[in-house]
Amino acid sequence: MDREWNIGEASKAASLPVKTIRYYEEIGLVIAPRSENGYRCYGDTEIHKLRFVQRARSLGFSIENCRTLLSLYDDKNRASKDVKKIAEEHLREVDAKIRELQSLQENLTHLVEHCAGDTRPDCPIIDDLSAPAIEARKTNPRIH
Repeated sequence: MDREWNIGEASKAASLPVKTIRYYEEIGLVIAPRSENGYRCYGDTEIHKLRFVQRARSLGFSIENCRTLLSLYDDKNRASKDVKKIAEEHLREVDAKIRELQSLQENLTHLVEHCAGDTRPDCPIIDDLSAPAIEARKTNPRIH
């Protein structure tokens, strides 16, 4: 028989704030049955699912991806290709974000390197930030 956990204990066991657990229940991601007195009553299954979602979220999966992954987790007849497809799409999104951050880093590095950082008011960083987008691209071709 499952151990029964209250929401505070479930929070500690799953390493999630109580507020997050309530949110997950509110959106139907992980639902705990209610006891006779109306309190949430988490069993080992719900704790495991909370940990599953916590890990998936730490890898950057969206709530909807987590919902799908939980559905696949519960489906013992699932095809691993369905799980892999979700992970591959997420990996493509992560790769795109990395490219975007690298571009951002290059742009900021360029601006910082060209700013004297002295007592004069001239500042290419301010100039770039205040320029219209098209003009900023002309003076700094690294901006996309």
